[in-house]
Amino acid sequence: FYNARFSYLHMKYLFFSWLAVFVGSWIVYVEYSSYTELCRGHDCKNSICDKYRKGVIDGSACSSLCEKGTLYLGKCFSSKPNSQVYSGSWGDLEGVIKCQMEEVPNYDLGAEMEPKKEAVAFNKPTKGTSVEKFKEMILGHLKAKVGDQANLPDLATVVLSIADANKDGHISLPEARSMWALLQLNEFLLALVLQDREHTPKLLGFCGDLYVVEKVPYSPLYGISLPWVIELWIPAGLRRSMDQWFTPSWPRKAKISIALLELVEDIFHGTFGSFLMCDVSATNFGYNDRHDLKVLDARYIVPEASFQEGMRERRCDVDEDCLYGVDCHTSCDLTKHRCTPEVTRPNLAKACSALKDYILRGAPSDMSEELEKQLYACIALKGSAEQMEIEHSLILNNLKTLLWKKISHTKDS
Repeated sequence: FYNARFSYLHMKYLFFSWLAVFVGSWIVYVEYSSYTELCRGHDCKNSICDKYRKGVIDGSACSSLCEKGTLYLGKCFSSKPNSQVYSGSWGDLEGVIKCQMEEVPNYDLGAEMEPKKEAVAFNKPTKGTSVEKFKEMILGHLKAKVGDQANLPDLATVVLSIADANKDGHISLPEARSMWALLQLNEFLLALVLQDREHTPKLLGFCGDLYVVEKVPYSPLYGISLPWVIELWIPAGLRRSMDQWFTPSWPRKAKISIALLELVEDIFHGTFGSFLMCDVSATNFGYNDRHDLKVLDARYIVPEASFQEGMRERRCDVDEDCLYGVDCHTSCDLTKHRCTPEVTRPNLAKACSALKDYILRGAPSDMSEELEKQLYACIALKGSAEQMEIEHSLILNNLKTLLWKKISHTKDS
């Protein structure tokens, strides 16, 4: 009996040992496969440097990346294979390197962009194109993206000054090709539009459609990352509470929240047209040592004019077919089986949803009730901002004023 019991325990131990080894090996395999699929930065670098050496492209980061070796890729942060994101060091500068792995369409309203085999061709502008002709190309592209804005020539002039990477007063064909490729990216376009504000990280350099921006020290805005095995067992309410554990003091959170509200203000009827925020999640924002808000990932902050044009052409059977990104919804016109162009929820309502738990936690007791009331009024906003401009502006200003009055006398302001 003793031997039988020992044998049974021995077999049980062996079974669970092998099971643990199998499950562990499977997890390692899945993680490794995921990493190798997502993290292809060195392929991206090799492709860019090959084109640089052939004289196809040029830019302020090319020599450091491809010849001197002073700009190099660090840790991988990519969340999609076609958009490579790495930490990077460039001499004494700490930055973030972003590189596109597949062809970037002019505007793709698919919920997910399908990977494509062809790389960006870098064939525009063509040989013999004058600077004036290139400026016309830029103006035409900007007009298609953001609509016919009166001051687009000013933005085109900024683009040309950045394109002159070596600041010799002359834009070479390789420099022009790099800039044209960058202009196809929503994220790069937004950085140009918001260049005079502090919402986007500063551009440090570029080479082809690879570009380097300053590092944002604190990200995401809030939330903690847990292994997926643990995530499965945590109730949703507790998970939301855990996301707020390691956030700054309340006055500093108020300053960051005001900055997000100002970003909403800046991209709604801004200097160069309106933009829609189609993924307002904490992972897309961070902040620096002064607690200035920074946009980490602006791929889903898209020009409203381009969005509306794309939606008008999209076929649909139900409202759910009319979604771009995470939260840019329109409705389905069943008479035409086409999506309507107007979003059902403005940027401000999405921003308030993202801020609610963040700013209410730790809020001073003498204003928390009023703050909660205003946040819920903000979250309840429906329709496009144009349709309810007065109410939109009133709620935004009331929220900013409430927060600012509470922190204006503190050093955090």
